[in-house]
Amino acid sequence: MIIPQLIVGLGNPEPKYDRTRHNIGFEVVDALASRWQISWSENRRFQGLFGEGHGPTGDKLRLLKPLTYMNRSGQAIGSVTAWYKLAAQSVLVIYDDMDLPIGRLRLRLSGSAGGHNGMKSTIAHLGTQNFPRLRLGIGKSGGGKENVSHVLGKFSPQETKLMSEVVQLTIEAVEVALKQGVEKAMSLYNSRSVEIVESN
Repeated sequence: MIIPQLIVGLGNPEPKYDRTRHNIGFEVVDALASRWQISWSENRRFQGLFGEGHGPTGDKLRLLKPLTYMNRSGQAIGSVTAWYKLAAQSVLVIYDDMDLPIGRLRLRLSGSAGGHNGMKSTIAHLGTQNFPRLRLGIGKSGGGKENVSHVLGKFSPQETKLMSEVVQLTIEAVEVALKQGVEKAMSLYNSRSVEIVESN
């Protein structure tokens, strides 16, 4: 049974990136930290904001937000896993995915980076693709240059409302993974989605 011991949210550190699509990983770990009353502090050794505490099972848990910028996220993750001698399989990485529609989340036990620079860096620094990851759909753009402005853009008001529900669903999925393993959470949450409700 695979139980995460380190939960990482991917994002970019500056205020201008707050609440952008690319920073949804940060938003989720912020929500987890507040739910589990884990406080953040900047850790220079880990090049990130780091928190330690206890999750829903009472076991020790660590949270990380790399401050290295997305394409070097793996440096921070590699530092934490080396310092605490954590196996790659015990690291759960949460990040945005353009290939999934908004409102969907997808948990996997391993896989390629799928073109995501934060994941390319993480795989390089962990030396394996075999670690759990939770992808949150941010929807597609028109491609090309538009991809950059899409991922670094903010959600529309309607999408923001939807994403706050997605964050809640993600918290549930993470808590199931901590209590019953990642595979159980996959079976329960990979088919779930949050729909945009049209208001008249």
